[in-house]
Amino acid sequence: MASARLSTLTQASSQLLRRQAERWLFRLKETEPGEVFLTRRRVFILPTGAGVGFGALVLVLLVASTNYNLGLGFALTFALAACAVVDMYYTYRNLVHLHLRPGRAHPLFAGEDAQFELTIINRSASARYALWADFASVDTARYVTDVMAGSDAALLLSAPSSERGWLAAPRVKLSTRFPLGLFVAWSYWQPDARALVYPFPEPSAPPLPMGGTASEDGHGTAGQDDFGGIRSYQPGDPLRHMAWRQIARLDPALGGQLVTKHFEGGNVAELVLDFAALPPTLDLELRLSRMTRWVLDAEQRALPYGFHIGAARFAPSVGAAHQAACLRALALYQDSGAVRP
Repeated sequence: MASARLSTLTQASSQLLRRQAERWLFRLKETEPGEVFLTRRRVFILPTGAGVGFGALVLVLLVASTNYNLGLGFALTFALAACAVVDMYYTYRNLVHLHLRPGRAHPLFAGEDAQFELTIINRSASARYALWADFASVDTARYVTDVMAGSDAALLLSAPSSERGWLAAPRVKLSTRFPLGLFVAWSYWQPDARALVYPFPEPSAPPLPMGGTASEDGHGTAGQDDFGGIRSYQPGDPLRHMAWRQIARLDPALGGQLVTKHFEGGNVAELVLDFAALPPTLDLELRLSRMTRWVLDAEQRALPYGFHIGAARFAPSVGAAHQAACLRALALYQDSGAVRP
């Protein structure tokens, strides 16, 4: 037991020291708001594996030319060395003096990939080629682009999400090996961007909790007096509303799906999605997932609904803004009942 604790403490200490060393060596910063300019002090360069092999070849040629006093050997050796120096200069110049700007990250559901937009701006007079960008935690960069002189290029970097709440953009690494691949230049950037992660909708949630008294403003579930049309089947739709005639004409092999009849008018009932009404014995995340599913179902069926969770209480409504407000409250809900900003 003591040895396990000592091992864990040693690993934590080594990771902390490594992070501190990286922060000092590569000048890593906290979140950098706004547009960032890559100065010369922010760009680092080292030889690649091919560059190391190339250097060894030049060294062998130099030794052989010296031992055998070969004039052409010296010429070839210095020509190759000059190519390496020129390549190092152009690789460094290909990355320095670029501008980086974060874009908007759209909300998503837990388990999906967040898309962080990165814009590379080139205000210089020379084009930049083969710029690779990805999060620093990724071993091999997945996104590459060219940026012409006086223009910009936008990239969408994907990061997985596992839990609800705010997902901050990971540190970004921008690199290049252009033109010969003998050297690699890179720079780090911590963009000031975050994406809101909603709870994952429960796959097999119970039907919407319809109930309450009739309302005169028409809010609530649809009635059964006037036939309003056909729509896709939703879990919880009564069997008697299935549009069997239309279903019989559809071939599942051709993408056909179940449809139900939609009615308008008649008696209406109030639909309120109340988090406190869910069984407290259910897991918190499961209750949030169920509320998420009900919000999506109510929106898909165009049913105005009220929404109560903690201190957030929204009057019955429907639409994109109402849905976004409800999902945001679910994403930022805390055990104490408060909703984080």
